[in-house]
Amino acid sequence: MSNIDIIKSTYEGKTSQENGQNLVAHASDTITWKEADGFAYAGTYHGMNDITEHVFQKLASEWYNYTFTPQNYLSQDDTVVVYGTYSGTYIKTGKKMQARVVHIWQLKNQKITNFEQIVDSKMVFDAMQ
Repeated sequence: MSNIDIIKSTYEGKTSQENGQNLVAHASDTITWKEADGFAYAGTYHGMNDITEHVFQKLASEWYNYTFTPQNYLSQDDTVVVYGTYSGTYIKTGKKMQARVVHIWQLKNQKITNFEQIVDSKMVFDAMQ
């Protein structure tokens, strides 16, 4: 499986649960996950338990239908860059949002070692206000 196929499997499964399972299967034990400074869930998280607690559980509990729709994938060596759009409805306000986003993935020996998010955080915060 190529690096780009590994990353595609975290976005393009039949369900979000399948995407999550693929992420866990391909993540290194020491994966580092960076949510953008200025983003609602900003921070650097280490390991899948930390990532799940500080990112995925919050997205699942605070948003309705929070999704990332990939537009394109770019790959060179051990780096895969994916750009697209976040969308969802913030539960507390009922406001919808769409925000452009870039995800930068680093892999080593077909294991995901690093993730970095770059996002238009204002669009997300506007929905949360």
